[in-house]
Amino acid sequence: MPQQTYAVIGLGAIGLGMAQSLLRAGLKTVGCNRGPKPLRVFAENGGQTTHDPAEAAAAADVLFLAVVNEAQVEDVLFGQGKAARAMKAGSLVVGCVTVRPAFARDLEQRLAGLGLLYLDAPVSGGPAQSRAGKLSVMASGSPEAFARAETGLKAVAAVVHRLGDEAGKGSAMKVVNQLLAGAHIAVAAEAMALGLRMGLAAEDIYTVITSAAANSWMFETRMKHVLSGDYTPLSAVDIFVKDLGIVTETTREQALPAPLAAAALQQFVAARARGLGREADAAVIKIFPGITLPQKEE
Repeated sequence: MPQQTYAVIGLGAIGLGMAQSLLRAGLKTVGCNRGPKPLRVFAENGGQTTHDPAEAAAAADVLFLAVVNEAQVEDVLFGQGKAARAMKAGSLVVGCVTVRPAFARDLEQRLAGLGLLYLDAPVSGGPAQSRAGKLSVMASGSPEAFARAETGLKAVAAVVHRLGDEAGKGSAMKVVNQLLAGAHIAVAAEAMALGLRMGLAAEDIYTVITSAAANSWMFETRMKHVLSGDYTPLSAVDIFVKDLGIVTETTREQALPAPLAAAALQQFVAARARGLGREADAAVIKIFPGITLPQKEE
């Protein structure tokens, strides 16, 4: 069997690392992005690049989608990007975007109508894990889709969880993950704000909590932004407005009360309303009154 060609559409904080991991594994990879900077970085590492999703899709046997939301998935595949119709019959789309489970199921059927395979494969992990090829993948899809994706998934992931034979289960698991992630960030910010309000030093709060039973990965990674005063986005406030919106929509569909997810969503909505949507998600701490946050050193 000839070597497969891979493409990654969306070279953001996660997608660029995925494309680099594929390339590092010796796999022919095309990177596609609207903005030029990630394309320059990927080209400097030896990857092929294009601004045109259809061009990337036409070259790809396996297409990883690492865009931001459902609207971008729709536009790339079926809208202006025209990627789905550009792909060869039998090729595979790997959806790594956080979407509603119903959207993932519908996408599998629509792509099947074009003779394409689909793997519902949202990911967890930050830019560092992505660059190292150590993402966690929550995947569901047909055995054929898993077989076609195997080599690429080995390159980008430390672990691949197989959750079922049809799309939707992977996205359902990502909803569970994002409920926890969003709530953890919101409560980490609330706890740090309380400590600051009581006169504790941010460095002391961070040192004690990261060595205590109350620590979490989200506290440890997100409160580093607070200590440094640097809110350069890797995962932005707007991402959790979107993701916790999906969580609350899903819990309504399931008739399951989720008061903590709803409260966390309102914290992120409040942060966005203050103009913080494009800052790092840890900037949710800035909504709390009466605290003095560490400032970034110039």
